[in-house]
Amino acid sequence: MLNQRIRQLRQARSMSQVDLAKRLNVTKQSVSNWENDNIQPSIEMLVKLSAVFSVSTDYLLGLDSSEHLDVSGLPEEVVVHLRLLVEDLHTQSGGV
Repeated sequence: MLNQRIRQLRQARSMSQVDLAKRLNVTKQSVSNWENDNIQPSIEMLVKLSAVFSVSTDYLLGLDSSEHLDVSGLPEEVVVHLRLLVEDLHTQSGGV
């Protein structure tokens, strides 16, 4: 699950493995190994991954199926616009 989430989140942000590796100060091979489920990232790296992708560690580990956006620090009017945008996207896609 973790390997799939890392790949999915990286690709959704149009990041290459090299891009992600640079952001985390690791090698491209480390990212490749995580995504191919050859090795697991350390707990410290798991926390860094969650920060880079703005998701919880529970989401990365597959313990929570909801992807949450971190809107802390954004002005309230921006948060309201984001909520409306998400609601519109759910409506258009037939979601809840």
